[in-house]
Amino acid sequence: MKELICIVCPKGCHLQVDEEHDYTVTGNSCPRGAEYGKAELTHPTRVVTSTVRCEGGAYPRCPVKTNGPIPKGEIFAAMALLDDITLTAPVRVGQVVVENVRDTGVDFVATRNM
Repeated sequence: MKELICIVCPKGCHLQVDEEHDYTVTGNSCPRGAEYGKAELTHPTRVVTSTVRCEGGAYPRCPVKTNGPIPKGEIFAAMALLDDITLTAPVRVGQVVVENVRDTGVDFVATRNM
């Protein structure tokens, strides 16, 4: 039995996930908590946020994030892809910075106009 705190909504339900009985989830207040509990133990994913260098803008770094979740095990490799990126202003919100991060079908996109 694993214990988790649900991060889907602000309630922060204390979940118990029974790995021996098909990842049955208890302690959730809504169906999204049950989905989160099972997914967290079978295939954990995260949305990744970071910054990249930017030349010619108001700030030296531009914030970026993945436009969807990626497998938790791919986070460090995905972050390493950003090390060699330098954007040149103008940059628009939603502009793709790195396409198809680690073959996940998810992109890093800019989250600020520069």
